[in-house]
Amino acid sequence: MKQANFTNRELSVLSALNKEHLTTFQLLKRMDSVPMILKLYTILDELKEKGVVKSYMKKDTKYHYAA
Repeated sequence: MKQANFTNRELSVLSALNKEHLTTFQLLKRMDSVPMILKLYTILDELKEKGVVKSYMKKDTKYHYAA
């Protein structure tokens, strides 16, 4: 995985998801650089398109993790 392909915000999200599986809300609380949930969804979508983040549902809650 080349860091040059990722923005600072994407790297921040990836760093958090490398440590543990998190919900979108948990991610938002940890991301000082991402002030709005809609921006976080955009970042997650971009990371999914790059194939480095995946999601799953557990008890009606969506979790994200670094693939």
